[in-house]
Amino acid sequence: MRQLSKKFAAQTTLAGLCLAASAVYKDRPAFSLYSDGKICKNVTYERMGALSGQIGSVLRQLGIQKGGRVLLLAENCPQWPIAYFGIAFAGAVSVPLLTGFSVEQIEYICNHSGVSAICLSRSMAGKFDSIAHLPLFSKLPFIYIDGIAENSHAGGISVSVNNIEKQININSFNNFIDDSSPDDLATIIYTSGTQGSSKGVMLSSRNIISSSLSSLKMVNLLPKDRMLSVLPLAHSYECGLGLVAPVISGASITYLDKPPSPSVLLPAIQLLKPTAMLSVPLLIEKIYKNSIFPKLRANKLYRFPLTRRLAIWFAGRKLLTAFGGKLRFFGIGGAPLSPEVEKFLYYAKFPYSIGYGLTEASPLVAGNSPLRFKLKSGISSADKVMLRISKGAVNTESDEGEIQLLGPNVMMGYYNDIEKTEEVFTSDGWLRTGDLGNFDNKGRLHIRGRLKALILGPSGENIYPEEIEGILGSSALVEESLVYSGKKGELVALVRLSEAAKTAAGVIEQTMEDLRTWVNKKLSAFSKLSRIEIKYEPFEKTPTMKIKRYLYV
Repeated sequence: MRQLSKKFAAQTTLAGLCLAASAVYKDRPAFSLYSDGKICKNVTYERMGALSGQIGSVLRQLGIQKGGRVLLLAENCPQWPIAYFGIAFAGAVSVPLLTGFSVEQIEYICNHSGVSAICLSRSMAGKFDSIAHLPLFSKLPFIYIDGIAENSHAGGISVSVNNIEKQININSFNNFIDDSSPDDLATIIYTSGTQGSSKGVMLSSRNIISSSLSSLKMVNLLPKDRMLSVLPLAHSYECGLGLVAPVISGASITYLDKPPSPSVLLPAIQLLKPTAMLSVPLLIEKIYKNSIFPKLRANKLYRFPLTRRLAIWFAGRKLLTAFGGKLRFFGIGGAPLSPEVEKFLYYAKFPYSIGYGLTEASPLVAGNSPLRFKLKSGISSADKVMLRISKGAVNTESDEGEIQLLGPNVMMGYYNDIEKTEEVFTSDGWLRTGDLGNFDNKGRLHIRGRLKALILGPSGENIYPEEIEGILGSSALVEESLVYSGKKGELVALVRLSEAAKTAAGVIEQTMEDLRTWVNKKLSAFSKLSRIEIKYEPFEKTPTMKIKRYLYV
């Protein structure tokens, strides 16, 4: 089975890519669902192309014009990518939304993007109960994507307009002609960032496909690969690297019918035995802190420096077995990974890979291949992506500055927002990431944190709160934390305690003081914590599990 021509993929649209993959991989499995201990709702590549084309036909029958915006709101399932490519077949623009968005956010995005139709699962219909009476929604067609991949003879799709539901035939797909350009707008992704400003990121087919191709140069997926999807498809990270890249490669993707809690995830892993997964740091950090480190610490081999590496290696084999034993790629991105956890993964020879990206870059900016790098060696820019460091907003005595990039993956701009688009691009056309970093002597990128989170010390020193949070997170007492500058310029840590710390509630003040002393020993003089405050409720987070700093600082 040969891979889809990457030269062709780089020139095509999302619809053209879907059609080509359907023709090349045919009977290979494309999508499936893990539900109630079984893998079901299997869709082949050939079926993927036919159903996606039929969804495109339904949208055209409903009067959706080329360039019209179509909302996509559903849980991860085989129908999601079919609808995603189907919207592209209609020449329309997908507006994928996270299922956790509030009714107010959905109403705002529908109005802001000017949607012409809504593709959704029936479980999401309740999101519209309180706003269905509004003029915009009363006129829109609601297309229920549930059931379109249930069997090979599906003959219709349920559509509701003005609360009247009817079936539309989807077997009218013939002789599709892709008249869109790779540089046409393909999708608008509304971000939910750490700084609180939700913007509509406009991405073309060229943006998305180029980013996916660059990821395949770091990790070469194959048709025999089995991918388990645990992150929301409406996020650019999972949609680009967890959907488009595997489709280019002919790999199969399995979705979960419930959120990836341990009781759902572990049985699915043992049944599927995935060869590839994408994750955010929080998932692997929780596994390490709750399951691996307590056992590692109790291991006699770990207590002695000469045998510590051996104990870590054994723990790594057990971790690999827990992930099904066949894993060859475990991608980690979306937020910084704890240095302690990365050190364990590296010496355990676990096949992890760290990537750095942002929605505005479709998303991949830089990364590395599993087991082909040295610890703390930094990451390399993605294929055809140019990086530079601008020192305009930070301490000029440091070699650090804002990471800026140029490449085919860079977004077209923010939808209907000229002012914010102009702010995020430099005068010579480079994208400003808002992240701080520097290059080492081999040209590899090291990321220090968010520019807006940067704190200036008493003599103008650069203080990176994310690094202090990383040290706090390595303590068994800390579940999560956020470091900020107080009213007098002092450094304060807002900490949510772990279960282990809560058992010591009677002496909590002394425990926090001991924690502060322990952390400060690891910090430079200008970045020491003045106090630690306790937070009793979980922090509110973005889809990639980064704390929304603007809510607390």
